[in-house]
Amino acid sequence: MNRGYYYAANGMIMNQRKLDCIGNNLANMSTAGYKRDTVLPNSFQEQMILVKHREELSGTFRHTYIDTSYTDLKQGFFEFTESPFDVAVSSDVYFNIAGYNGETMLTRNGNWELDSEGYLCLSTSGRVLGENGEIYLGTKEFTIDVDGTIYRNGERVDKLLLSYIDPESDVTKFGTNMFTAASATAVPEDARYEILQGALERSNIDLNYELTMMMNTNRLYEASSAILKLADGMNQNCVNLCKKV
Repeated sequence: MNRGYYYAANGMIMNQRKLDCIGNNLANMSTAGYKRDTVLPNSFQEQMILVKHREELSGTFRHTYIDTSYTDLKQGFFEFTESPFDVAVSSDVYFNIAGYNGETMLTRNGNWELDSEGYLCLSTSGRVLGENGEIYLGTKEFTIDVDGTIYRNGERVDKLLLSYIDPESDVTKFGTNMFTAASATAVPEDARYEILQGALERSNIDLNYELTMMMNTNRLYEASSAILKLADGMNQNCVNLCKKV
C-alpha cells in the first residue's frame, strides 16, 4: 500500500513542477525576448517482486520524475514601436551584453536605453557590446543599419557584437531573458540575419497552448491527490483492523 502512496505523492510533486514552469511562462508572456521553458520528464522501470519466499518477477512499474528543463529558442513575433532604442534581430543571432556581474551575457531583448554615462545599455543588466567594446553614444540621435552598424550624425560609431546559438542546443538561462555565453559561437559567414531598429521581439509563448497544458496538468495533480488520499485512508483502515486483532 505504501508503494501506491509514494507514487501518488511523486505524481503531485512532478505536476506541481510542471505548473510552476507553465506559470513562469505565462508571467513572462509580455517580456521582450523571453523564451519559453518546458520540463522534461524521465522514467525508469522498477521491478516489482512478490515477497512470498519467491524471486520471480511479477511485473514492472514505470516511475516518472522531472529530470531537467528545456528552453525553446524559437523566434517570437516582432512588435514595431518606432523607438530608436528598441532593436530586434531575426534568425538565431543574439546580442551581447557586458553584465554587471562581470560576465558576457546573450539576449534577444532589445529594449535598450542610455545609462547615466551615455552608454547603450539593457536596463539594469549591463551595457550593450559592439565589436570595439561597450557602445558609447552620448545622444538619443542614432541609427542602426540592418547589418548592426551604428551611426551617429552620419558617422560610423561601432557595429553590434552578435553571437550565434544553435536552436537545438541546450542553453543555460541567466535571469529572465538572458543566456550564458557557454553555448554561443561566432555568427557563421553564411548565416542570414537582419537588425530591425524600432522593433521588439516579444516572447515565443503560445497562450492557448500554455493554458491547455495548465488545465491538463492541474487535472493530473488533482487525480494524484485523490489517489494519495485513498491510499492514506486504506492504510489507516489497515492499522485500525490490526489494532482490533
